[in-house]
Amino acid sequence: MGMLRVISFLKIGISALIEFSDKSSIASLQDAVGIPSASEHHVVPFKSRLFTFTLKNPVSQNVEGTPLHLSPQCHIPVKDLIEKLCLADSISSQMYILLNEYQLTEENIKLRFLACSLVRDFARAYFPDSTVKPFGSSVNTFGKLGSDVDMFLDFRDTGKHAAKMKKGPFEMEYQMKRLPSERLATQRILSVIGDCLDNFGPGCVNVQKILNARCPLVKFAHQPTGFQCDLSVSNSIAIRSSELLYIYGCLDSRVRALVFTIRCWARVHGLTNSAPGTWITNFSLTMMVMFFLQRRSPPIIPTLDQLKELADEKDKHIIGGYDCSFVSDLRKIKPTKNTETLDVLLGEFFEYFGNFDFRKNSINLRKGKEVNKPESSPLYIWNPFEQDLNISKNVNQPQLEKFVAMARESAWILQKEDKTQQIIDKEPWGLAALLIPLGKSNSSKMKNRMKGIGSETIRSLLDSLKLNNANSQQKAVGK
Repeated sequence: MGMLRVISFLKIGISALIEFSDKSSIASLQDAVGIPSASEHHVVPFKSRLFTFTLKNPVSQNVEGTPLHLSPQCHIPVKDLIEKLCLADSISSQMYILLNEYQLTEENIKLRFLACSLVRDFARAYFPDSTVKPFGSSVNTFGKLGSDVDMFLDFRDTGKHAAKMKKGPFEMEYQMKRLPSERLATQRILSVIGDCLDNFGPGCVNVQKILNARCPLVKFAHQPTGFQCDLSVSNSIAIRSSELLYIYGCLDSRVRALVFTIRCWARVHGLTNSAPGTWITNFSLTMMVMFFLQRRSPPIIPTLDQLKELADEKDKHIIGGYDCSFVSDLRKIKPTKNTETLDVLLGEFFEYFGNFDFRKNSINLRKGKEVNKPESSPLYIWNPFEQDLNISKNVNQPQLEKFVAMARESAWILQKEDKTQQIIDKEPWGLAALLIPLGKSNSSKMKNRMKGIGSETIRSLLDSLKLNNANSQQKAVGK
């Protein structure tokens, strides 16, 4: 049958992800695989690359042997994570432990590419030159175990035919269906692929066609891999955003550790949610971390404009009139001279956004500085490429205020805690203390915490009243 390598055994039933050395080995295996019995259900005659193995004589077989090491496909519960964090010797170590527990494993990334290739098999029945690739968190280095798979249907290979047949007296081109708009073509393509997955796709369930969204997509659950999947047609700007985050994630190890920490903290306290709504998204939160790192002195990561200046001809990308150019060669980017520890950066992040003037200022990664808001959304984060869009337009005022309050409280916890005493008392400390939802902390500790917050709030209110009173007096004098 040829050489093969078992990549991992997965905690999905018990499944194995197997990699073959060449295509002939796969063909040999396919020749030996049978068709399921149709005694109870009629089978759809589509052969996927997913096989079911069962023992022919299970009673006589010795199934005991070396225990399997099952590769996890989701991160550990927060309660178990907190226990691990308490054993670390610093907040920096805690943050790297969290990163190691939550980040995608090599096996999980391979499984994501496999899921895309299985969808590609269906797409090519209609569009032979198409391919399906993952984007977003699956490839930008910020993916978390258990996260959805964003995938896009790409027709770039189709465009290669346009360069052919330039010589001679005739021009030749394929006869193809013409539609009034690209959006309508996208909707029809996804509608057909969605129906195909729903009716014929092994393990594809809960298929939803969301074709009237700003970016039309098909959502489905892929039972063999355990992933929730979102399929769209090539969104070039979203792909460039994934590539930009990949660059930032590779520049400095502190970047990913801080992003994973802040996103975990936000999820524990209900600041983010997997369902659409008025809360801050993981993408917006990631952009806030990037902006904060650009604002450090010296900066830890460069601005998008600085990355654009380093771009050469092959890095030039103009998409829909938007300049999406930035350097792709990491060797051209000078390493930062910033030596701040993650302990410091975590506290400073909460301080920075706990006191950020969201009423007046917006967040701009292209410039790397605070700029006046162009409109009145509570939170305004400029899209890095489509500069006329606010990626956080969904966030309402109560959700922003909740974020600011939690940032201030977290900064206060990190400033006031006594690590040595907490370790003696066997209480969570550092990052572990930040990951305990409000109301679940030690009652006396909670009382002191709220007392400190209350004092600061009262002082803030008194200062505000003094300022308003002074302004009123000035107006009275002016009259």
